[in-house]
Amino acid sequence: MQQAIAIQGFEGSFHQEAAIKYFGNNLQLVCCSSFRDLIKVAGQPKETTAAIMAIENSIAGSILPNYSLLQKSNLVITGEVYLQIRQQLLANRGVRLEDIREVHSHPMALLQCTDFLDKHNFKLVETEDTALSAKQLWQRKSVHHAAIAGKLAGELYNLDILAPNIHTQKNNYTRFLVLQRQAVDTTGADKASVNFITGHHKGSLAKVLTAIAAQGINLSKLQSMPIPGSHFSYSFHADLEFDDKAQFDDAIKAIDPLIQSLRIFGIYKNGKK
Repeated sequence: MQQAIAIQGFEGSFHQEAAIKYFGNNLQLVCCSSFRDLIKVAGQPKETTAAIMAIENSIAGSILPNYSLLQKSNLVITGEVYLQIRQQLLANRGVRLEDIREVHSHPMALLQCTDFLDKHNFKLVETEDTALSAKQLWQRKSVHHAAIAGKLAGELYNLDILAPNIHTQKNNYTRFLVLQRQAVDTTGADKASVNFITGHHKGSLAKVLTAIAAQGINLSKLQSMPIPGSHFSYSFHADLEFDDKAQFDDAIKAIDPLIQSLRIFGIYKNGKK
């Protein structure tokens, strides 16, 4: 059965690659222009089955606005995808590297390829999306322009790869969350994402972290988030890795007396395994 999956960006984007990696090729894309639109569409039952949303990058770090969007939604994290980001220099068929005058792409993609770009005298043009850059290149049939995007975008828009894997840092991964309106079967789950608020006394966060560690749980992510309307108060987003769900349940019981509130965003399988 074909599933409707919401992504941020256009066909050929890294979000689409992440969706295919997780759900397979038999899917219908629902492309959203922004992460805010993505969250909105994902919450509508008639629109989608699930959504894929980038949450952090191994080089650029956390995408903080997306944590805020997640907190404001009623969506559940049901999985995750780690995708290696490989940037390609794309051009229309028959175009040579020496023909290129301009290179178009998202600002982050341009930054990821500075070592390669510094070797050439290209005019760099920032766009809103890597895949959109590839699509517009194909539509305009330019022989003097190139785009930086993923291999999938090149395949979709019938473009040549003039220079492969031009990103400076080869160990570049983006983590994507799989979001759905309801929780799924957690059999075999070994990771959870939670948000909690501690007390305001000294050492309150340390006590929570000690209680989690005492259950043999690995804290793979801890992100502080300002609480809107408060006077420099914070909640904490935590990703917890465990061997079996009983460990997680025991950890939640252990920290319950130490925190003011808790929200479990999802219990799911670790995408790295």
